[in-house]
Amino acid sequence: MLIGALCLVGILLVLFVIWVFISSGTIRTYEGEKSLSEKFVKEINGAPNGFFINSKNTDNPVLLFVSSGPGTDDYVFTDKYEDMTLEDYFTVVYWDYRSMGIAYDSDYDPEQITLENLLKDTYTVTKYLKERFGKSRIFIMGFSGGTHLALRAAYRHPEDYYALINMAQCITDSCERDTLMYGFMKDVFTSRNDKSSLNKLENIVEHVDGGNVKCHDWYEFVNLLHDAGGGTILNKTEFTGIVLPIIFSKCYTVSEKINYIRGMKMYRKTPLSEELKGFDYRKEIPELQIPVYFISGESDYNCPWPLVEEYCDMIKAPDKGFYLIPDSAHSPLWENADVTCEIMRQIKEKCIHE
Repeated sequence: MLIGALCLVGILLVLFVIWVFISSGTIRTYEGEKSLSEKFVKEINGAPNGFFINSKNTDNPVLLFVSSGPGTDDYVFTDKYEDMTLEDYFTVVYWDYRSMGIAYDSDYDPEQITLENLLKDTYTVTKYLKERFGKSRIFIMGFSGGTHLALRAAYRHPEDYYALINMAQCITDSCERDTLMYGFMKDVFTSRNDKSSLNKLENIVEHVDGGNVKCHDWYEFVNLLHDAGGGTILNKTEFTGIVLPIIFSKCYTVSEKINYIRGMKMYRKTPLSEELKGFDYRKEIPELQIPVYFISGESDYNCPWPLVEEYCDMIKAPDKGFYLIPDSAHSPLWENADVTCEIMRQIKEKCIHE
């Protein structure tokens, strides 16, 4: 018994040492005098903000990548999916906004995490990048929860951006979204004859008028969506699609991985989370003064793609486009990198040369 216990302790110790070794905190690097690979925390408007910058040539246009969640750092996917090559065409700046990801500070007051403060930060970060890289304008790209900031920033300050490119655009916090998600999950679980998941699904929704449903446990709803294959990564659960990539990433140190989780939890209890309830961009932002392009995965029902396509059809803009990426769910930039990066390259060429 004692020998077995000692062996178990030894195995766990070895695994911990391996994990620490893996968690080096390093990011992609490139050859070439104009290449750039940086990871740093910088104070923006009195708050810590984090940055990962990848570029093979800093003469390329700058792309500000606004993290998802809100409160979730996305460089972990760039770390995992090596065939994602946006840095071939852009100087890609992954932004961890105030006190999230690598910028997490346990002493920071979460009451300061408001929509207005984050929009001010977006403006300041954009100004910093324009000045640092000598650009008159940049591209801005929001992902999932980050589309709230990117869309609103493009609406407020169109003069700063060539175009808005949003992936997995959040459209509405309403029964329409919940009903599309519910329908997708119900079809999947029914085809699997998964009665347990069907029961869970029915227990967390309320059937309302018009055949719609309303979710009353969002986090369980999304967990079930992952089980159905329409979550963050196609046909992967939250554990295999998100948790394991974080655990085994090399772009974060051990302490940064712990703070990553702490920051995610903190963002669920900020004024921002309340301020973003009940939104509908079809009513709030029906027009933009710059080109806007939306990218969705064909199995994305976290931010249901039919709503994104509808929004693209109705929004007024100098140019616009909707791209539905096959073989992907919520994260087509990494899940189907070749197709998505080529679309991004084409958008860049169109906007810079017109």
